[in-house]
Amino acid sequence: MVVKTLEKSGFKVRVISEGINPVYSIKYDKNEHPIIGFSKTYDDNFNPQSEFAAIMTCLQTDAGCPFIAGAEKRIPITYDDPKEFDGRSQQEAKYQERRLQIATELFYVFSKIN
Repeated sequence: MVVKTLEKSGFKVRVISEGINPVYSIKYDKNEHPIIGFSKTYDDNFNPQSEFAAIMTCLQTDAGCPFIAGAEKRIPITYDDPKEFDGRSQQEAKYQERRLQIATELFYVFSKIN
């Protein structure tokens, strides 16, 4: 559902490898390198080790989120997981609703970076 939501938002998504945990190439602009996307834990070696901001999405407040080594900044932005609507008639609408919320909030965060 996330891939479908991204595609409806204008992203070009291509499967790089299939299997239990597929890997995706996600392009937001034809002249930019793609983002590689796949399910991983916060401490996966694929993630940066330093000089990054950690967006904390835990619902149990920022204090309940795990410690992220190397993060220069922790930014708490919580939201309800649309996955609770999987298989229900509101599924697509809830994923789009959450996409808009996340995009709006991250746009605000990035607008504050100097």
